[in-house]
Amino acid sequence: MRQPAIIWSAIHAKFGHIGAWLRRAILVAIACLWSFLAGSFLAGAAVATTWIDGNKARLQALDKITARISTVEAPVGAARFYGTLEITINRCAFHPPEEPPENAAFITVRDRGYDGLAPKQVFSGWIFSSSPAVSALEHPVYDLTLLDCFTD
Repeated sequence: MRQPAIIWSAIHAKFGHIGAWLRRAILVAIACLWSFLAGSFLAGAAVATTWIDGNKARLQALDKITARISTVEAPVGAARFYGTLEITINRCAFHPPEEPPENAAFITVRDRGYDGLAPKQVFSGWIFSSSPAVSALEHPVYDLTLLDCFTD
């Protein structure tokens, strides 16, 4: 228990002119804050989440030029096309109903361009339905958002 002694001496050096009761109140407040932060850290570390593998993903695709929104369903492992994009779902998973709702998909996106000759990979990574901005496709024409993962 070295921390309280260090904190006490620091409080005494800084606030030696104030009453003992105020120094003790400050020390108690610091101890409460310390235990709250430690408890929050340990409680957050103990949370385990369960993922269920899905075999299909539903994406929302936006064409920024025409402002058209479309829904694209793709099975895991197969490629789907939207405009010049080739979208492949590599893995799709979701939380069970008793946990907070979340869907995640690992996708690969290639842009074939308008010539269609050599597709260029423009995105490969995880996307999440609850926070689409965490990992997003950056494309001048198209935008993709994960709606959900599911099993047939």
